[in-house]
Amino acid sequence: MRPGAKDNLSRLPLLGIAVLTFLLTGCSSGDQFADIRAFMREVEQRPRSSIAPLPEFEPYQPFTYNAANQRSPFEPPIVIPKKTEEQIQNIGVKPPEDHVKQYLERFNLASLSMVGTLQQDNNTWALVEDGDGGIHRVQVGDYMGTQWGRIESINDVRIDITEIVSDGADGYLRRPRTLELKGLE
Repeated sequence: MRPGAKDNLSRLPLLGIAVLTFLLTGCSSGDQFADIRAFMREVEQRPRSSIAPLPEFEPYQPFTYNAANQRSPFEPPIVIPKKTEEQIQNIGVKPPEDHVKQYLERFNLASLSMVGTLQQDNNTWALVEDGDGGIHRVQVGDYMGTQWGRIESINDVRIDITEIVSDGADGYLRRPRTLELKGLE
């Protein structure tokens, strides 16, 4: 070890303490938190108030709505129209009661299309394509469509059908429909 090095090592802790003392003295110069301390003393000296008790809750009283069976005030009143002459004429019209459903009655008439006809002797059949792509042979008197559509006549370019539909007033009426040959539409 060099001469005098031991003296330098013994001075190092003293020098560190001096630097730390200087830094701490520099940080604490002046009381920058004096206003906060004064505010805290003021708040502590104020008289303490008591906390108000929680309000008492009233028990729930269920409400029974008694106007559920009456007309809503936000909707117009229902006006029952008088029967027209056509409805009076169709009083006896109703769907067949003893009717056995046929295959083409599963499909809406809009999804069915006529694709041709067959004739043999005096019999004429129409070829009808269903919504699934199957071809079916039908003749006058057969039913098709979801509204009891009965085939009235068949010619080379169309099938005439009469449906029985609801008139909206607890009755039924006859509605003529036509299924034209595919490609002529």
